[in-house]
Amino acid sequence: MHVTDNITELAQQRVVIENLRPRVEDGDYPAKVVSGWPVRVSADIFSDGHEVIAAAVVLDDGTEARMRHIDNDMWGADVRFGKPGPARFHVVAWRDVFATWRRDTLKKLGAQQDVSVELQELSIMLAGMKARRGEGDRIKALRSAAKRGDMDTILSEETRDYMAANGPRASLTRSRGQEVRVSRERAAFSAWYELFPRSIGPGDRHGTFRDVIDHLPYVAGMGFDVLYFPPIHPIGQTNRKGRNNTLKAEPGDVGSPYAIGSSEGGMDALHPELGTMEDFEALIAAAAEHGLEIAMDIALNASPDHPWIAEHPDWFERRPDGTIKYAENPPKKYEDIVNFRYYLDDDVPNVPLWEAIRDLFLFWAGHGVLVFRVDNPHTKPFPFWEWLIADVQARHPDTIFLSEAFTRPKVMKRLAKFGFDQSYTYYTWRNTKEELTAYLTELTTENCRDYMRPNFFTNTPDINPIFNQTSGRPGFRTRVIMAGSLVGNWGMYSGFELCEGTPLPGREEYVDSEKYELKHRDFDDPASIRDDVTFINTLRRSEPAMKDFTNLRFFTAYHDEVLYYGRFDRHTGSYVLFHVLIDPLRPAEFGFEVPLWEFGLPADASIEVKDLIHGNSFTWHARDHRLTLDPHTRPYAVWKLTPPGDTA
Repeated sequence: MHVTDNITELAQQRVVIENLRPRVEDGDYPAKVVSGWPVRVSADIFSDGHEVIAAAVVLDDGTEARMRHIDNDMWGADVRFGKPGPARFHVVAWRDVFATWRRDTLKKLGAQQDVSVELQELSIMLAGMKARRGEGDRIKALRSAAKRGDMDTILSEETRDYMAANGPRASLTRSRGQEVRVSRERAAFSAWYELFPRSIGPGDRHGTFRDVIDHLPYVAGMGFDVLYFPPIHPIGQTNRKGRNNTLKAEPGDVGSPYAIGSSEGGMDALHPELGTMEDFEALIAAAAEHGLEIAMDIALNASPDHPWIAEHPDWFERRPDGTIKYAENPPKKYEDIVNFRYYLDDDVPNVPLWEAIRDLFLFWAGHGVLVFRVDNPHTKPFPFWEWLIADVQARHPDTIFLSEAFTRPKVMKRLAKFGFDQSYTYYTWRNTKEELTAYLTELTTENCRDYMRPNFFTNTPDINPIFNQTSGRPGFRTRVIMAGSLVGNWGMYSGFELCEGTPLPGREEYVDSEKYELKHRDFDDPASIRDDVTFINTLRRSEPAMKDFTNLRFFTAYHDEVLYYGRFDRHTGSYVLFHVLIDPLRPAEFGFEVPLWEFGLPADASIEVKDLIHGNSFTWHARDHRLTLDPHTRPYAVWKLTPPGDTA
């Protein structure tokens, strides 16, 4: 703005509000918050001169939360948002006239200077204040005190607090608003277990939804709260894949569930061998009784037999010769899948297709499914997802969208900015102490923390990481513990608890992949790491610090194979430390530092500790200690701290 444009308007902007957080792309996208969780709003706030500054966060309903000065002109306040859906906030700041008067008057009184003129200033200030309903007597009393020179009343803490809330606000400045997307807690804090319902049948029989109901106590018993299925729709016959992704299916081969659609229906139908819609709804109800929520995989893949191909031929990509275009990711080919046509021309959306896919989400939401894992969203247009998610969540604010996008970092983050509630991450390939520390530091401290909620999956039906192939049982244990303790959302694909890791030679894939065949497991195998899974999920529920992943802190352990970190929540007094041995083959003896400084304690102080694995309590004296971890006994240690004076 040039001064000559509007001098009066410019002159009013004496208080500066900068670097508002949380804020995404200068306010272009909503920041993500959780209903009922404290959210730290911060900003740099200052003005010319030496007047006392005050500031507040203002919510949609006009509620104000006073901000406090932190340091170096940074101010902050914790606020809480209500029910799921869109919301907004902004920051206001002003020169606090009374606080400035009070500060300067106290200085003059301390120097035994005359303050008669200051009392006149106060009288003028109070005369200009309009009392709100029921406060007329309060204002009158203060005016009387100023007239009498009653400094005890004028300078009391009671008067200070009253004037802070009601006194004059000079140079009142308002920041730009920031939109937030309020989600229910499960969007930020969840534990996912993935299984193929068709593999849950007894013996060698094809499983059903009713069989999954019988399996629910197993899943819930490990502490999971989301049970996620790959596509459960009819599977096409044309070009059906055989076992181990062979191009020719043999009689009885079940095919890939990602080749969706047959004469029995498309994405709004259920695979007949799994059961009926009544069976599926019974499963949803039974899962809820076990504290589980069903998540569906929305894979926008159509087999060549999908009903839409005949009904809506313009919804599919075609080659110049008119033949339908199959999916490819060279050199990979997906001969059993064809591509949707999202645009009719470069800038012309295929609106009927967009609306039909949107209606699929609404259809399943109407049947009680509110959690969706979306397959490869980065291969579909960004505007399509931005429109669809906003539309679905406007109708069903409790819906949760998980982005399965193992793609470039900026693409992954863009998907999170415009709507996806959770995001797959690179955790599957981060194995060393250096890699894990750097990646988690990025996720928890950089701007992406305001919009990207990582979900740490240990594995997927598509990804059998090299580390898992070679680490043996100790490596599976540590990957579960880290996935469940480093972030708020984590998940694993069925069989991980049984330490399955046999690969296709030279590939990050499973031999005899469940994507192409039934896989019947012995879930009572004594080699199972169910106890580790149950431990971390139980800890997550019992310790409030485990919810907000941005409270993660890394600490010093003097060994390259030991990851040492803590989750601290001062709102609840929940402080948990983790030592994890990354090396699955060799034990480690190492020194480490107890983070006494986090509690304002000196290096020679003591702190109460509880071993959360064994249950015993004791005291750590001073900062420096030693520990040994053995991959073949217990490759991790978990401690709960209780600092002096904290009764939590």
